[in-house]
Amino acid sequence: MKSISWRLAATVVIVLAALVYILPTIKPGVWPHKKINLGLDLLGGMHLVLEVETDKAVEGTIDRTSEEMKSLLKKEGIRYKQIERIKGNEIQVQLNAQDMVDKYEKFLNAEFPELKELSRATDNDTPIFIYGLPEKEITHLKTLAVDQALETMRNRIDQFGVSEPDIRRQGENRLLIQMPGIKDSNRAKDLIGQTALLEFKLVAEGADTAAAEKGNLPPGTELLYEVETNPETGRTVKTPFVLKKKALLTGASLIDAKVQIDAQYNEPYVTIDFDQKGSRLFAEITEANVNKRLAIVLDNKVQTAPVIQERIGGGKARITGRFTADDAHDLAIVLRAGALPAPVKILEERTVGPSLGADSIHQGIVSVLVGGLLVVVFMAIYYKGSGLVADLALILNILLIAGGLAAFQATLTLPGIAGIILTIGMAVDANVLIFERIREEMALGKSPMAAVDAGYDRATLTILDANVTTLIAALVLFQFGTGPVKGFAVTLSLGVVSSVFTALVFTRYLFDLYLVKIKSRTLSI
Repeated sequence: MKSISWRLAATVVIVLAALVYILPTIKPGVWPHKKINLGLDLLGGMHLVLEVETDKAVEGTIDRTSEEMKSLLKKEGIRYKQIERIKGNEIQVQLNAQDMVDKYEKFLNAEFPELKELSRATDNDTPIFIYGLPEKEITHLKTLAVDQALETMRNRIDQFGVSEPDIRRQGENRLLIQMPGIKDSNRAKDLIGQTALLEFKLVAEGADTAAAEKGNLPPGTELLYEVETNPETGRTVKTPFVLKKKALLTGASLIDAKVQIDAQYNEPYVTIDFDQKGSRLFAEITEANVNKRLAIVLDNKVQTAPVIQERIGGGKARITGRFTADDAHDLAIVLRAGALPAPVKILEERTVGPSLGADSIHQGIVSVLVGGLLVVVFMAIYYKGSGLVADLALILNILLIAGGLAAFQATLTLPGIAGIILTIGMAVDANVLIFERIREEMALGKSPMAAVDAGYDRATLTILDANVTTLIAALVLFQFGTGPVKGFAVTLSLGVVSSVFTALVFTRYLFDLYLVKIKSRTLSI
């Protein structure tokens, strides 16, 4: 009786826990736990694999180091002919004369000790140095770029309002993003793929844009375009601007971005707020460049280039353009989430429509019901009364799997449904093993109670061995698999654990209840 009591208590506690976790899925709003998550193949949505172009992050660091070096050399009075990035991630420094070398080397050791000298030469009394970054530093920069990209993506997608996204790192430089329920896939791709590098650059006054378009750019300038698309006609107009290369201010100083509506033209625009340092810098820039044009550049596209009328204090600016409400909303999101440390490239893209997902759910439920019904009928016919015990265990098994999915916030996918159907077969397999042992014992003339005891004793070790090996395989699939494979592994693992519980604890309790408490002298098997 003592063993009956603990089996009853364990069964009641586990069933109640499963029901509590499933309740929000059956009747949302009953209590604030989340429903069972459905994967992309069931709910519909978007699957992306992105590659972070980590080499660009290293090049960006080299560019920033070059600019910093130019600025510090000017302060130190060390004259140079040219400092530029070459071969992707190397810096070439050309000094004015040989007599600057000693002072330059002292400066370099003090300010840039991390740079590795790759070569030095002299050309017509011009010392030329080439530097690079150590391999360890390059590896660190690439790792950091992927980590920052992951965090930025998470911020953007959270603010976009996607429910239960799956965002994770895959391999060295890839990101896996799954967004269930996404309907406008193009808008989502634009939001994710945007680098969102915001820069403020002065327009090169007097520069000839026509000559610039033919490749004749003044030194220290670049040619960028303002691209405007008329939403009514769909026509695109590109306006060239010759800008000074040096960014006076970047989005790194930005703390907030909001969508506002222009009261005069009823058009949306984005206001941005700078931090204290950015506010001071923006005020200095506008004060020093009154009557000049300051371009706001996003990802190398000019958004707007207004003339500065007066000093602008308060740390606020606005980005205007022919935005739609969605465009302005998405721009505010990417600015708030911050710029990506390096561009990303879409390697794999899959979109599952909601109707296809609904069909998958319907077919999956039909498969579970048909498979389960056939097993239930077979067990009832072949094992009679004991078969009904196995059928009850089977129903409990499905209930526990659903409870486990809800409790662990696992995602149910189409392969996951296949895992549940497989578990149905495995759950009755354990009962078949026990029932056959009981039949053998009864055939030897033992009483039903003694046959049940012997049947469970002889079958338990075999059942545990078989299920533990399956569980190990499922855990390996979960650890190293991705997407659908992981979904299958989750339901298989839950199914293995629950089938062991129902076969060895729940059904044994029912047999003990029937033979010990009710004191039946026969057993239908």
